[in-house]
Amino acid sequence: MTTRLCLDRLRSRSPVPVGDVELKPALNDPADDVALSETVGLALRVVLDRLSPCERVAFVLHDSFGFEFPAIAAVLDTTPAAARKLASRARAKVTQPHLEDRLADWEVVDAFMAAAKNGDFDRLLRLLAPDAAVAADDAAVLVGTPRQIEGRDEVATFFNGSAKAALPVFVGDRPGAAWFHLGAAKVVFDFTIDGGLVHAIIFRAAPDVLSRVVRRDGGRPRG
Repeated sequence: MTTRLCLDRLRSRSPVPVGDVELKPALNDPADDVALSETVGLALRVVLDRLSPCERVAFVLHDSFGFEFPAIAAVLDTTPAAARKLASRARAKVTQPHLEDRLADWEVVDAFMAAAKNGDFDRLLRLLAPDAAVAADDAAVLVGTPRQIEGRDEVATFFNGSAKAALPVFVGDRPGAAWFHLGAAKVVFDFTIDGGLVHAIIFRAAPDVLSRVVRRDGGRPRG
């Protein structure tokens, strides 16, 4: 059904006769079905987050749904050779991500907060280091934050479905988030990011920290 919905969307956006291209027949071996499911799952989790639109189309249509490169090239308005390169580049990013392809710190923070607000527990786990921990200063504890949370599962459980009123900020020169009330920052979420993972979050509400909070626009920091 998902495949057909994708094809319907492609047909509505392009005059290319996508319907002339037949999908590969379903395989009867359950092991092959599991492998295909894992491939599609990997594409959904990683490709959609990290690839360019053209890389995404080339990789998913070829590696997951079995389209040939001439058909993919027609959809993307490019050549089969270029479509092949797009799929190859996407495959390299998905299967063997390089250091430079890691999320920037601000992307990690924003992805973590989005997963928290949307209740995406699995995404929270993938963004947290195994030894992740939460701490709080005395001022934050007074307004209701926990003093300490230890471990990836416990941190993910605490944030899962929460922090809906938090907004992206800078804490000094570091990307973070903050809970706002009546237009003023009340509690700052101060992140420690290393290697594309969240290792620590400190709730801070001390006045000297709040005075240094600057709102971000929610996307890539300017400057």
